[in-house]
Amino acid sequence: MSLLTKPNELTNEKTSQQDIEAKAEYQKQLSCQEIAEVAYFKAEKRGFLPGYELGDWLEAEKEVSLT
Repeated sequence: MSLLTKPNELTNEKTSQQDIEAKAEYQKQLSCQEIAEVAYFKAEKRGFLPGYELGDWLEAEKEVSLT
């Protein structure tokens, strides 16, 4: 067993980590989009009355996290 890491093994490991990070970022963006859509429909049901934006967003976060 060698204590040295081959360059291609290190590259593959970094690429794998980059893939994981890219997938995590994609999921985060997707979640934000889903939350925004749910919050939008909540506001639409109320006729877009102002003052409920934060509540809509927080409720939408809960709903999206349950799915």
